[in-house]
Amino acid sequence: MRRLCIAALAVLTLAACKMGPNYARPETPTGESWKLSPATSESIANLPWWELLKDPALQQLIRTALDENLDLRTAAASIKEFEAALTIARYDLIPSLTYSGLGFIVRSTKSAIGLPVAGATATLPSESTGGTTFSTESATAGVKWELDLWGRIRRSIEAANAQFLAQVENQRAIVLGLVSNIAQTYFDLRALDLQVEIAKRTIKAWDESVRISRIRLEHGDISKLDLDQFEAERAGTAAQLADLEQQAVQKENQLSVLLGYRPMTIARGLTLTDQIIPPEVPPGLPSDLLQRRPDILQAEQQLAAATANIGVAQAQRFPSVVLTGSGGVSNFQLTGLASQGPFATLGALGTISGPILNATALGYQVKVNEARTTQALAQYRRMIITAFQEVENALIAVQKSRERRAAQERQVAALQSALGFATQRYHGGRASYLDVLTAQRNLYVAELSLTETHRLQLASVVQLYKALGGGWSPLDAEQAQP
Repeated sequence: MRRLCIAALAVLTLAACKMGPNYARPETPTGESWKLSPATSESIANLPWWELLKDPALQQLIRTALDENLDLRTAAASIKEFEAALTIARYDLIPSLTYSGLGFIVRSTKSAIGLPVAGATATLPSESTGGTTFSTESATAGVKWELDLWGRIRRSIEAANAQFLAQVENQRAIVLGLVSNIAQTYFDLRALDLQVEIAKRTIKAWDESVRISRIRLEHGDISKLDLDQFEAERAGTAAQLADLEQQAVQKENQLSVLLGYRPMTIARGLTLTDQIIPPEVPPGLPSDLLQRRPDILQAEQQLAAATANIGVAQAQRFPSVVLTGSGGVSNFQLTGLASQGPFATLGALGTISGPILNATALGYQVKVNEARTTQALAQYRRMIITAFQEVENALIAVQKSRERRAAQERQVAALQSALGFATQRYHGGRASYLDVLTAQRNLYVAELSLTETHRLQLASVVQLYKALGGGWSPLDAEQAQP
């Protein structure tokens, strides 16, 4: 009969209502196509990162960062924290068991004490003349169960589960941002390496121009002005080289911190111009963005948690019903009597409690949670709008950087040809130093600009992959291990 009552109470609890609204994903218009690109079922975001980034040195940097980065370790520990909190919340739904034990002994004594007389000293007898001893031992086990009639505990579990899932998405967002930053910083470093190489090559060209100008000055073919101009250009390029080398070391330091290490030398792989760029970068369907981007999914889980907390606050305004029961054994003994026991002890208690004077305050707590839900909804919608902006910006960057690079490559080729002709004419005395000066300066600036555009093209592909919520996750990282 007792088991039947417990089963009936369990069914009653599970069938009880849950206060507050049930979470449903808000209606958010996503559109059917992108502004600058047709929507397709294929997406670059479906690629794992090691298939997008082919540089072996860069891949090793990413793997190291996924193992050592301190922000990522913090996120992993946070997931464990919220997972434990979810487990605690689930235990509130089932009865809690307690136990206790007791044992004590009491002894009272009655002694004959000599009365003092004049000139005498009080004395105590050497032995007691009587006494009583009482002892008892007991062991008890108890159970306590709160009936979740209004769904407070179940809503708490929903909120804890949503908060846990939000932390999981937060880890994915950190991984996504971390690998994106490493890839873009690595491309920055390789671009600086190439610019350093261009500057050194240009300095050698200026050295040759200075050498030839000195010879021609000695023969009286040119004035001192020509030589001064070439030396000034060489000095300016040398100063720029020093700045580029400084930036390269600072980029190495930045990469080291992302890896979780102190500043160190970074191993290089492919040159900037040898990095593989996908010929096509399909963005996929706009609706997929809501299912893939970790920051959007995190914001949605935070909205779900806030919605569940409304029900928690509403349920706290209603009475709570708690059932308690206990059972155990006890034994006691009194001097002069036989041992009494053991005795079985059983007890049951049902309590109901609810707010009276603080009911108004609890009503305002409901309003607090409703306001937090409104804030979470606005944050969720803002995340979606921002995500679409980032994708559109990355798409135009990919498209225009490709066009700009093609045009600048033609420009560099033309300036290289112009410099060759100008140098030949100057050495033959058929052109002035200004022709060589202008051609060399223009070529140097164009080569630096082409390097920067190449870097921007690589970075724009990475930015698009990140904006689409590409496949950077801890599971992907494990699969990428050699």
